[in-house]
Amino acid sequence: MPIFEYKAINSDNRVKKGIIDADTPRDARLKLKKDALFVTDIKESRRKKKTAVSIKGVTGVDAPNKARLEQVAAVTRQMASLLQAGIPLAEALRMIIEQAPDKKIESVFRDIREKVTQGMPLGDAVLQHPAYFTELYANMVRAGESSGALDKVLVRLAQFLQAQTRLKNKVGAAMIYPLIMMIVGVIVVAILMTAVVPKVTQLIRGRGQELPLPTQILVACSDFLVNYWLLVMVGALCVVIAFQMFVNSERGRLAFDTFKLKLPVFGDLARKQAMARFSITLATLLRSGVPALQAISITKNVLDNVVLQNALQTVHDRVVEGTDIATPMKMSGAFPPTISYMVGVGEQAGNLEEMLERISSTYDEEVDLATSKLTSVLEPLIIVLLAGVVAGIVIAIVLPLLQLQRAG
Repeated sequence: MPIFEYKAINSDNRVKKGIIDADTPRDARLKLKKDALFVTDIKESRRKKKTAVSIKGVTGVDAPNKARLEQVAAVTRQMASLLQAGIPLAEALRMIIEQAPDKKIESVFRDIREKVTQGMPLGDAVLQHPAYFTELYANMVRAGESSGALDKVLVRLAQFLQAQTRLKNKVGAAMIYPLIMMIVGVIVVAILMTAVVPKVTQLIRGRGQELPLPTQILVACSDFLVNYWLLVMVGALCVVIAFQMFVNSERGRLAFDTFKLKLPVFGDLARKQAMARFSITLATLLRSGVPALQAISITKNVLDNVVLQNALQTVHDRVVEGTDIATPMKMSGAFPPTISYMVGVGEQAGNLEEMLERISSTYDEEVDLATSKLTSVLEPLIIVLLAGVVAGIVIAIVLPLLQLQRAG
């Protein structure tokens, strides 16, 4: 069904703009007339065509970003509430369209509603918009549709998306202050080295005095930055590009992810964050009725670390061969022993989903503690480092001044 953009005048003589789905412009005008709107301009929207092109991969589709995830979580919760109230799916989608937070997501849900009314399952319809909905989302919706518990699955989905957003924000929010300190420190040192130090050293050189070794090193660094600042920037850019190319390669990504997990403090935080994400994702999928093998495959794609992805793929392959989940997890060495043990207990007791939720709750708390530990280590470390650099600059400047004073 085509989508039309319109301009109309309402009963208060105010201009209103929007979009509406209809078979023809005439049908669109009739729909708007029922809403007491006098149409002044109407044309078919091209947004739908652009969406179809991007889905086919011609222009490429980005993974859902933070803002989109938050929007999808809010809309999913609204849709779950409407379905729990007994409202049919097509009508619930229409209400979502009317309350959409922006035009982009409104256009997306119009397309989803059109496909649903034509007989396509909701799980397949949402997968047509990968910029907003992941494979995990689509599979959970499919499981909810097949089990007749779509409203409950949507509630779990909304909770899961919000939990994932909170988990990502924890580390990001904790790193803001150290990052600001680092940026300010680098700017201060750069100003000292390129503006203050050359003037002071020029005054000292004018006296014809032999400079102490710390001052000579400082002058050499300052002269290099002043004369070759463009080379420094180009060199830094080349290093960033080379590193990005290395990380984008298969072997490079594996090496870098292995290195990240072995880092003190940082590696511990990354592993705990991955375990929290793994456990809540797998628990949510299993509770929604997704088969275990499919749930493990989807969960593997949620993890951001290749080492853990490979380990989970090994678990998947061993389960296909007939083993349980806990044994290959323990043998891989990538998962903490506690998780392997609790998963094994959950499998034997028949409450694996509940056990995974407990693991997620535990690791959420562990992430909070690890984040606090990281910031408590980083902040004084950055302060000491910057203070040491500034103190070295000051000492290198003061030493020849003291010599001048003694000579005088």
